[in-house]
Amino acid sequence: MKKKLVILSGAGISQESGIRTFRDMGGLWEEYDVSEVATPEAWSRNPELVMRFYNDRRKQLYESEPNAGHRGLVDLEKDFEVQIITQNIDDLHEMAGSSSVLHLHGELKKARSSVDESLIYDMDGWELKFGQLCAKGSQLRPHIVWFGEAVPAMDEAIPIVQNADILLVIGTSLNVYPAAGLLNYTSKETPIFVIDPERPSVSHREVEYIQEKAGKGVQILKEKLIEFI
Repeated sequence: MKKKLVILSGAGISQESGIRTFRDMGGLWEEYDVSEVATPEAWSRNPELVMRFYNDRRKQLYESEPNAGHRGLVDLEKDFEVQIITQNIDDLHEMAGSSSVLHLHGELKKARSSVDESLIYDMDGWELKFGQLCAKGSQLRPHIVWFGEAVPAMDEAIPIVQNADILLVIGTSLNVYPAAGLLNYTSKETPIFVIDPERPSVSHREVEYIQEKAGKGVQILKEKLIEFI
């Protein structure tokens, strides 16, 4: 039986695909403060700006492709039961071919009702427009978990992490909660690997660091995982 390899991925894995990260931009996304574009209050105050911001990000995503890091994680499915839990709103894991991906913070290529969060729609193209309505007649909004909103996918993510035989953290600073708190649900016996050139701190557990970018880091990881096959 294959061992369960659970992967917690963040913005760093998509950086090599040209997706700019929040951390790299000094706390700004496309020169916008997070409070202007990624909160419920921003949507209420200036929905045009929020809509334009996410349309621009979505357009960029349609011009991006998975990189060696994404593809390397797909290769691991040959020897492990791989479950990806991602903080990313892009679909580069799926584009690369990963078969099991849970999005904690929503998905950029989907829209949802602004009055009923259970009404979620696949988008056709990069542009979400005013006047596009859900089945209940309300304006569609980006299907994104904004700062200050609950993260309902955590309920699904926690048992996945609890059952992990191996945990890989890749491309995340581990500063965003509640996602960063998922490490607390691993058993003490679960080996943890961290791929990130900046070596994010994991103070409560012994971990093995691979201080490389995603593409090279995943290749190094493959060699280290041979003993677990």
